[in-house]
Amino acid sequence: MSNPIVPLTLEGASVLHQTFQVRWEEWRALDPSTRQSIVHEAVEWLEAREGAEGGEQSAAFAMLGHKGDLLLLHYRKDFVGLLEAQTQVSHLRLSEYMEQNSSYLSVVELGLYESTRKIYDELGERGLAEGTEAWDAAVAETLERQKKAMAGRLWPEIPESRYLCFYPMDRRRGEQKNWYRVGFAERQKMMHEHGLIGRKYGGVVKQVISGSIGLDDWEWAVDLFAASPLPFKQLIYEMRFDEVSADYALFGQFMIGLRVPSEGLAAFLRGEARAAVGETE
Repeated sequence: MSNPIVPLTLEGASVLHQTFQVRWEEWRALDPSTRQSIVHEAVEWLEAREGAEGGEQSAAFAMLGHKGDLLLLHYRKDFVGLLEAQTQVSHLRLSEYMEQNSSYLSVVELGLYESTRKIYDELGERGLAEGTEAWDAAVAETLERQKKAMAGRLWPEIPESRYLCFYPMDRRRGEQKNWYRVGFAERQKMMHEHGLIGRKYGGVVKQVISGSIGLDDWEWAVDLFAASPLPFKQLIYEMRFDEVSADYALFGQFMIGLRVPSEGLAAFLRGEARAAVGETE
C-alpha cells in the first residue's frame, strides 16, 4: 500500500470576512433622525443573524488599528448563503457610509492527517486497490461517517468571546523549504506535534481553521476567539518555536477586533467604544 500524499479533509461552513472603514465625516453630517433610522435597520439585520443556528450566523467586531473600523464575520451553509449575506449588507443604508477595504473567503476545514493514514491501512487490509471505484466509495463512506461525528466543529456557532484574532497563512513553497515536497509521514508527525501546542490552550482559545486554497490569496484562514487578547500572543509565540511554523509557515496580516453585539452597534456608531463592547467605566 502506497503512502498517501494528500491528507483527506472534511469541509463544513462557508466563511466570509469583510472589513470596512466608516466614513465618519459623512456619517456625523447626517441629522440625528436619519442616523437613528439607519442604525435601527442595521441592528435589526445583525440581531437576526446573531440568533441563527451554527453555520448560518454573522457577527460584528470593532477593529483596532488602521486596517479597518468594523469587521463582519459570516458563517453560512454554502457560497450562495455568503452571497446573500454580502448582498444584504451592501443593501443596508449603513453601507452607504462604509467603504469595504478587504474580504476573505474560505470554508471550515478539518485536516485528517492522523485519520488519513489509518483509512489507507484499513482499506488496504480489506484488499481494496487505491484509485478504484470500490476504494473511492469506501473513502467517501468513511468521510461521511466522520463528518456526522464532527458536525459541531464543521458547522460551528460564532463564539461569544470578546476578542477575535484573524489572520491568513500559507505553507512555505520556497527553494530551501517546501512543505509540499515533504513526505506524508514527516508532515503527519510535525502536524501532530503542532496540534499538541494548540490543545494546551483549548480551554482559553477557541480556534476555527478554514481552508482557502483556490478560493482566496492564501491557503488557510485562522480565527481565534478568547476573553482576553493576551492568549493570542502567547499561543502564536509558542507555536513559532514549533518546527511546522518555524520552518514552513508564512503569515498574512493579523487583525484584532472586539465583539460588538447588535445592542452595541448604535453606541459604536456614536463613538462610544466602551458601551459598544458592553463595558462600563
